[in-house]
Amino acid sequence: MPSKTIINIKSLLGIHNPSSPLRGQDLSVLPELNQAYLTIENDEIAEFGYMKDYSVSKGNDEIIDAEGCIVLPAWCDSHTHLVFAKSREHEFIDKINGLTYAEIAAKGGGILNSAKAIQLSSEDELFNLAWKRLEEISKSGTGAVEIKSGYGLNAEAEIKMLRVIKKLRQRSKLQIKASFLGAHAYPEEFKNDHKAYIKIIKEEMLPEIAAEKLADYIDVFCEKGFFSIEETEEICRAGMAFGLKPKLHVNQLNDIGGIELAVKLKALSADHLETMNSDSIEALGKTETIGTVLPGAAFFLNMNYPPVRQLLKNNAAIALASDYNPGSCPSGNMNLMISLASIKMKMLPEEAINAATINGAFAMEVNNIAGSIAIGKKANIIITQPVPSVAFLPYAFGSNLISRVMISGEWVK
Repeated sequence: MPSKTIINIKSLLGIHNPSSPLRGQDLSVLPELNQAYLTIENDEIAEFGYMKDYSVSKGNDEIIDAEGCIVLPAWCDSHTHLVFAKSREHEFIDKINGLTYAEIAAKGGGILNSAKAIQLSSEDELFNLAWKRLEEISKSGTGAVEIKSGYGLNAEAEIKMLRVIKKLRQRSKLQIKASFLGAHAYPEEFKNDHKAYIKIIKEEMLPEIAAEKLADYIDVFCEKGFFSIEETEEICRAGMAFGLKPKLHVNQLNDIGGIELAVKLKALSADHLETMNSDSIEALGKTETIGTVLPGAAFFLNMNYPPVRQLLKNNAAIALASDYNPGSCPSGNMNLMISLASIKMKMLPEEAINAATINGAFAMEVNNIAGSIAIGKKANIIITQPVPSVAFLPYAFGSNLISRVMISGEWVK
């Protein structure tokens, strides 16, 4: 494969390779080279530097002139639910008419609605739908993605979802991680018998998932009306016994101690964080657990946004992800998430980009191959349109500012 060199780059962003997630004030430091070049060989970053030091190769190189453009690492979206069977725009109308997320769920909508559709769909149907969504997000700059199950809610359907994710991983150029979220909601038949459903998770789902190596992580929706602190811990420890690390949905609607549990379990990440008190903010700042914020869900559900400024003041490590799903964030466009992060959570452009690249990579353990511009990492990059500055990226939230995307050394078509 001939090498590719991008020349005349206005700003080459994210040229770092930290050994741990960026925390607190460090999140605002986004190393860059101005007037730079970047060389890719096969599927990896081979070289970069200042244009004044660039010498033209005599090989059959592909030369891309990025005059006036910014080049940065592709997005690492560490929280999605992009395997689903049907959209839920009728519930969108319910929201417009004033129903809350909890009220929609209580009348059989929400997660249970998606579960019915998954159970009726074939593995091939789900794969084809998910593949189109992967193509969609890759065109908008996502190069690594975590995908959850959780819309099956029985052993057969949860395994089916995870097999789809495994097939996506095998066939896609994107770096993909899988989370088992069988504890997303209680099926209707178990709403008054939680122990019976947890037993199915522990004795039927987890052994099969482990046998087929279908998941990297165990996730639970720890929330009032869903899974209690005690139930969440029981399920997580069962998953941990099969080698699955916890990544938890916590503090979305209520603060019931989910952050403290995530810290106790040494979870890789604690995701959502819309509802936090001073104790939970302080606790997250003292742990290795990454706080993953999902502004698309807060935007779509018209909820409070995570208190990012307070979290950073307390030295927390923050990642930024989409929560792409049919019910609470039907968008996987990370460029929109960058804008929402700046506009609604007061994140500096540099903070938002770091949170969506290198910290997102840490939040799904692909930081050794993705999330920044470093020699030897996968060539997952975004070339913007000509723009005046990095601040223009979140500022011009309604414009498509992406010129080209490369995933694992190949241009996305």
